[in-house]
Amino acid sequence: MFHHFLVHAAFQSSRWLPRDQRLKFQIVLFIFVVLLMTPQLYILTRPKSSRYCEKPLLNNLIALIVFSVMATGLAVTLTLTDPVPKSIRAAYHTFGVLSFTQGLCTIILTFSAPQCENTTPELYLFSLVFSWACIISTVFFVIRGCLMIFHRTYPNWFRETCL
Repeated sequence: MFHHFLVHAAFQSSRWLPRDQRLKFQIVLFIFVVLLMTPQLYILTRPKSSRYCEKPLLNNLIALIVFSVMATGLAVTLTLTDPVPKSIRAAYHTFGVLSFTQGLCTIILTFSAPQCENTTPELYLFSLVFSWACIISTVFFVIRGCLMIFHRTYPNWFRETCL
């Protein structure tokens, strides 16, 4: 879910800016992507990462890099289009489901491979940090979804109780 959260944050942040200033946001987005991809590529190229680990954490890292590239493309597409067509919305939500599945796989692989901390420490530490980021972003979307359902079920609740 972390990649889905990044796309969501980029989309919501870009909507605060006027349309003619979104190119500046694209530059900031590019810098953020470089900062996000650097540790992943660094760990991938480390000699210690290619050592044997019982769980396929290295394969998972490669999948995370692919998801990062896909998230970048989707974030750029969403921030440049206004209004967003239904096909891009569908791609965004499909990417969210795939991102959730990838995050779940990362969590399962990481928490079932504590022995990899000794053989591939950087890879294991990155997977552990990324697993917690997936858990936190999943909690964010669960809370957001519950609030959205509550708001649609009781649209005037806040106005009636607070005013």
